[in-house]
Amino acid sequence: MKKTIHIYHTNDLHSHFENWPRIAHFIKERRRLHDEAGEYSFAFDIGDHVDRAHPLTEGTLGTYNIDLLNESQFHAVAIGNNEGITMPREALNRLYEHASFPVVCANLFEKNGETRPDWLVPHTFFQAGDTTIAVTSATAQYTAFYELLDWCVTLPVDELKKQIAMLKKRADIVIVLSHLGMYDDEKLAEETEADVILGGHTHHVFHEGKMVNGTLLAAAGKYGYFAGHVELDLDVESGRVVAKRARVFETNRSLKPPQDEQEQQERIEERGRQALSVPVVHLDKPIESHWFDPSPLPQMLTEALTDWCQADCSFLNAGVVLGHLPAGNVTKYDLHKLLPHPINPCLIELTGAELSEVLRQTRDEKWPHLQVKGLGFRGSVMGRFVYDRIKMNGPHFLINGEAIELKKTYKLATLDMFTYGHYFVELHRARSKRYFMPEFLRDLMEWKLLQQ
Repeated sequence: MKKTIHIYHTNDLHSHFENWPRIAHFIKERRRLHDEAGEYSFAFDIGDHVDRAHPLTEGTLGTYNIDLLNESQFHAVAIGNNEGITMPREALNRLYEHASFPVVCANLFEKNGETRPDWLVPHTFFQAGDTTIAVTSATAQYTAFYELLDWCVTLPVDELKKQIAMLKKRADIVIVLSHLGMYDDEKLAEETEADVILGGHTHHVFHEGKMVNGTLLAAAGKYGYFAGHVELDLDVESGRVVAKRARVFETNRSLKPPQDEQEQQERIEERGRQALSVPVVHLDKPIESHWFDPSPLPQMLTEALTDWCQADCSFLNAGVVLGHLPAGNVTKYDLHKLLPHPINPCLIELTGAELSEVLRQTRDEKWPHLQVKGLGFRGSVMGRFVYDRIKMNGPHFLINGEAIELKKTYKLATLDMFTYGHYFVELHRARSKRYFMPEFLRDLMEWKLLQQ
């Protein structure tokens, strides 16, 4: 005789609330059917549910996301990098105050590297009849960013190995909520005896799961496009898992909408607008922005970047500015729509030779229409590069009106996404980088407008 345990999982919603009504309705109906059949079911979120690119997440600093997870009766959640490093420290400490579920992460500690915040546990247990299920988790190791917010994050795979080895002695089934990405999940499966790894972070999808060394890997993509379902068949007499299956349901095709889906979506948008309706400044005339031609808003933001970081010069891409500012009262909602990205300012020290090479690369004609995804960017294309205190005279560059000196050290302010290795090697390899956190670009724009 066998019994089946059902596990539903979501990951990397990134506050795409337009898909949540169907997912919540789906999980509720499935649970009802399992209860009627006398079966056990659980629901877990694998992190990055929170994304401050949505006005309602920004306006509530993520607590609305937690309300949604509470309402859907999730059993446990993991922390993603969006919860961990886009939230100010005090906001993360308050985020889960009213959570009705445990928050699990084995590799996040207080600054001392020894104690965990009181809202966090390294593992937790659930019962499915006489079957004990242990759940542990870890988040991606963005060490420099966590340190700036006075957190300590340790090696995730090492922490999980210790947790899994210990939990295998105390539980019948060990499940990992991994916000590490597909490759680390595969490595973990090769090197441990975890029963199931529910994955996220790299936005991958395993349509029917993936077996690695006897461990079932499952993942449901991003933005709520899918909801995941894992089934574990147990032999009742021995208590051993005899079969594992995974699948995903495509939200727009496979999940039925609740009757009030449109009303829910409209309420979310309106609540987001209201939450950020705080006036910031009054403009006598509109300020425009263009991605491919010179315009005042991107230039203002570039100048703000120089001043905020106390840099010698700065540059950014016009594509980060997603619209215009209207005449009249400008609210925090307007600034959020303009600059929704969780992108931080960064100050980098470069030699004149290194800076010259980076600036030379920014003149490449490929940039303006290049489509950009990830790294905090929430727009669509790169747009033209915009400079402050930088002039170009043919192949030569001037910084503050003076010819660049190849051996001199310069302080360049730019966007943190340009330091991640995908764009400019010199910025990625620079030894001296200072990230300004938790300030986002919209905070700098507000500061600049108030100055003027």
